[in-house]
Amino acid sequence: MDFLPLFFDLKGRDCLLVGGGVVAQRKAGLLVRAGARVVAVAPAFTDELTALLTANGGALVVGDYCAQLLEGKVLVIAATDDDSVNRQVHADAVAINLPINVVDCPGLCSFVFPSIVDRSPIVVAVSSGGRAPVLARLLRARLETLIPTSYGRLGQLAGRFREQVKQRFSSLRERRQFWERVFQGTVAERVAAGQEQQAEALLQRMLEQHEHQPAVGEVYLVGAGPGDPELLTFKALRLMQQADVVLYDRLVSEAVMNLCRVDADRIYVGKARSNHAVPQEDINQLLVTLAQQGKRVLRLKGGDPFIFGRGGEELALLAEQGVPFQVVPGITAASACSASAGIPLTHRDYAQSVKFVTGQLQNRTSELNWPELVHPNQTIVFYMGLHRLGYLCAQLTRHGKPADTPVALIQQGGTPDQRVLTGTLATIAELNEAAQLQPPSLIIVGEVVNLHQRLAWFGDQARGHSGEQTGLIDLLGGNRAG
Repeated sequence: MDFLPLFFDLKGRDCLLVGGGVVAQRKAGLLVRAGARVVAVAPAFTDELTALLTANGGALVVGDYCAQLLEGKVLVIAATDDDSVNRQVHADAVAINLPINVVDCPGLCSFVFPSIVDRSPIVVAVSSGGRAPVLARLLRARLETLIPTSYGRLGQLAGRFREQVKQRFSSLRERRQFWERVFQGTVAERVAAGQEQQAEALLQRMLEQHEHQPAVGEVYLVGAGPGDPELLTFKALRLMQQADVVLYDRLVSEAVMNLCRVDADRIYVGKARSNHAVPQEDINQLLVTLAQQGKRVLRLKGGDPFIFGRGGEELALLAEQGVPFQVVPGITAASACSASAGIPLTHRDYAQSVKFVTGQLQNRTSELNWPELVHPNQTIVFYMGLHRLGYLCAQLTRHGKPADTPVALIQQGGTPDQRVLTGTLATIAELNEAAQLQPPSLIIVGEVVNLHQRLAWFGDQARGHSGEQTGLIDLLGGNRAG
């Protein structure tokens, strides 16, 4: 390797920074974060650098660099745009064996600044030895997505218990096994959920007991979003990678399922209209049973589990049975479909509010609050309403919504199979008789639909409406208001 990775303890130690511009300012920020006292020398300084050093016990020397400034320093950084000054700083530092970094000049560096993933006290450094710093930054960005921010708090918790663990377990192997249970189990999950007091209490109980603690299961209720795996949250991906068993529904895409832990057991519990693979009550009980067996259970739902996803029903039984759980929101269909179709749900000129409504009620004879839904200047989004499309449009019209109100149907929004059909309350049902859009499809009602043609960007729509979606609507003679 070109450079040996080392971590300097700079807390309360003096470092010299030669330069006063934006580049020097960035380096000063890193030194200050590490607790160093920074002395900067330059003919002039940026306002930001001046404020940074003033607020953190640093010093600013207005003038030219001289070798005497190196006395008492533990390292030096040259960050000027004058090559002769940079080379002089390098020569002076090398003469007294002082670590030196000349910014953007690897040949004059005895140490380099890596790209840093900071989860203090956990710190990951990535370096290309100065050869490809952009590549190092890209790799760091990838690592940022893989390393939870909670690892910093987890590392701090472990530090508080380190001596107790050393006293409790005499052998290195026992200590290693203990910490593996901590970092891969419920303690880590409690920290990730922001429940640090519970995590500390649990860690203390694990430490005090004489036998290994029985495995404690947990349920992760995770929103899988609209189907595009790139729209998953970092937290969702982390839990998907560590779950022992996955319960998933029919709206979870194959691309998302492929990101789950490879050796996890998979149980399909999908529900379509009037066709439930597993009744909801059985799903609720299965979650409890699997968790009580000590398993980490991933309940993966399309969209968001708390927006027409029945997530609350599943959690109620878990809470009743004392089973730990976490909830990770996902991008709901309304957000995903509207965004990919270029239909803002709210807009200053068209809609100041939005209502999410299910078109499929628990009681088939129940009715929606139609007078509330027909208010002007609002957008209505119907979930699971495609099979009642004609009825929904007729009721809205009957209760006062203008028949020429724009309507959009969006099938599999945000996926490569997305289709969009637009019309009005008076025409959309007939248009769909010919188009035959299928579930899962979302219905958007309101003036914001008029923006679809102008703002559509996803898939074929991004190519000037030249694909199947526009061709289909034009063929049917549909109304593409806008």
